[in-house]
Amino acid sequence: MPNWGYSATGFDPDLTVKASGRELRVSPKAAREVCAAVKGMMLDEAKEFLEQVIAKKKPVPFRRHKKKVPHRRGLQKFYCGRYPVKAAQKLLEVLENAEANAIYRGFDLESLRVVHAAAYPGTKLKRYIPRARGRATPKFETLCHMEVVLEQTGERTGGE
Repeated sequence: MPNWGYSATGFDPDLTVKASGRELRVSPKAAREVCAAVKGMMLDEAKEFLEQVIAKKKPVPFRRHKKKVPHRRGLQKFYCGRYPVKAAQKLLEVLENAEANAIYRGFDLESLRVVHAAAYPGTKLKRYIPRARGRATPKFETLCHMEVVLEQTGERTGGE
């Protein structure tokens, strides 16, 4: 078995819960942008945002690798955006796992904030397509790791 850990360190283990998805079949570029969009949100806001992305109602701003990405309605500051549905679905699963960990540890779900959300490339699945005259074309797929850290905050910001 591989030995892996979290890229987030220095959090108080009494106030935080972690969850991760390993070797997910998601584009690492899209997963990075979805994680950057969710970071800093409260848990219920993040889940609502991801559900709207899956329904293609709200775009995710793309800050990197955006050369030919079109503008989308409803974005401020970063106008390029897309609807990465697969990445949003996988991150929603990881968020629900973190929520289950928080319920198990007895945290208040209303005061949980996403303090760390990261995605980075995993293993490459290497395949080859046979071509004419004895040649072969590589068909590689990069898997993705996603991880989330939720922290219990004292105050609830938003509509109380």
